[in-house]
Amino acid sequence: MIDGSGTHGSQRSGKMDAKNLNSGPVSALITESQFAQRFREYLEREKILDVDHRVQKLLDGTVVLPVLEEKLTEQHLKELRESLPPEVTFTLTCVQNPVPSKAAQVQSPAQKLCHKLQHLVSGSGGRWSDELVDDLPRSWQRHGDLILLSENSFRAALWKAFGPAVWEAVASALGARRIARHGRVSPDGVRSPTVTLLLGQDGWVEHVDNGIRYTFDVTRCMFSPGNITEKLRLASLSCAGEVLVDLYAGIGYFTLPYLVHAGAAFVHACEWNPHAVEALRKNLELNSVQDQCQIHQGDNRQLELQDVADRVNLGLLPSSEEGWPIACQLLRKDTGGILHIHQNVESFPAKALHLHSGHLEEQQLQQCPEQALPNGQGNSLTQGNHRSPKDADIIGSGRESQAAVARSEWQKWAETTGVRIRTLLQQLHGKPWRTNILHIQPVKSYAPHVYHIVLDLECRPLS
Repeated sequence: MIDGSGTHGSQRSGKMDAKNLNSGPVSALITESQFAQRFREYLEREKILDVDHRVQKLLDGTVVLPVLEEKLTEQHLKELRESLPPEVTFTLTCVQNPVPSKAAQVQSPAQKLCHKLQHLVSGSGGRWSDELVDDLPRSWQRHGDLILLSENSFRAALWKAFGPAVWEAVASALGARRIARHGRVSPDGVRSPTVTLLLGQDGWVEHVDNGIRYTFDVTRCMFSPGNITEKLRLASLSCAGEVLVDLYAGIGYFTLPYLVHAGAAFVHACEWNPHAVEALRKNLELNSVQDQCQIHQGDNRQLELQDVADRVNLGLLPSSEEGWPIACQLLRKDTGGILHIHQNVESFPAKALHLHSGHLEEQQLQQCPEQALPNGQGNSLTQGNHRSPKDADIIGSGRESQAAVARSEWQKWAETTGVRIRTLLQQLHGKPWRTNILHIQPVKSYAPHVYHIVLDLECRPLS
């Protein structure tokens, strides 16, 4: 503790305390209670008051006002000293266990992260800037005690100078123990992620979706939280007594919902990434369904199974077309079955201009309403006669026409796919088959005007 001569105290520590909003001790001015309000007004006017921590009254009657040391100057201290009677002094000190303010306690995780890093940078003599704020992540994935950051965050050279301290700060702000950062998916044929572990010893995590436990190594396996709607939909299907083949099983994204919730009797799970296979084995055991699944490791195009499946799941993007012939081979030749075909389908806004005249602003597809399409609705949707409640709210804005175009493109792709699958089945078995579009399910947007959809296609031999 020092007097009000204008000499600054020690710099703040960069080590993060998970119980507090900010890092380590904070600087504070201590004055007599009768001058506290005058001090507070001055500090607020000069934007020096640390609003993340509470102003506290001590047992001896003095008041502690937390300040932003990086903004406190010799001139500020001089002005405060001159405002007091000659016989009164104040002190500048460091508070080891500051109490977060009520406003700070209700901050969003992103705000807490920003404040943590701001104090880390400023406390180390660095300059906080808008560029650093823009370099922070706006969202992230949480897997238990591990936070997975996006690849386009923390790219500024300043972060490297802090070493592990910056990742300890991120972990403390977000309530985690391990930090990793996502990279681009490796073009190695097995979609291996390029994930760097920044804090922690290993990348194995556990994730729970709809009561199903998944464990995997984030540095070696992909996990797509955007597929949760499709996993929930599959879990609601009635597959009792059915045999299913999952041609692209991964760690069991869809295999497990079929077994745990949909009641499938048995699943043949195909996967060629050895790291995903390792996770898949663990996940089957975690959910006590290992006896109802056989894993086929390797290229599914070499699969020797045939005439076994009531359903085949083809969950590969951007297209599972390469797996269509083997899917046809897998369906029961006497009774057929259902294919669940995943695909990224494009629909460009220029097509909307042909449907409606006038000046339409280009909108991203993810801003348009989505509607699942059962069989036979393609024409009415194209003509704009079938509208969801959300459609009705945006008539005339241009979005409705683009949504109609998107759904029309999904329907066209589904019809073309049905014809191609029917041809493959007829060539394979030497007799006619029929295909029927049961459902078209939008899953998520991958990019403007590119949507991940799933086609439920019924395939039956004609008697």
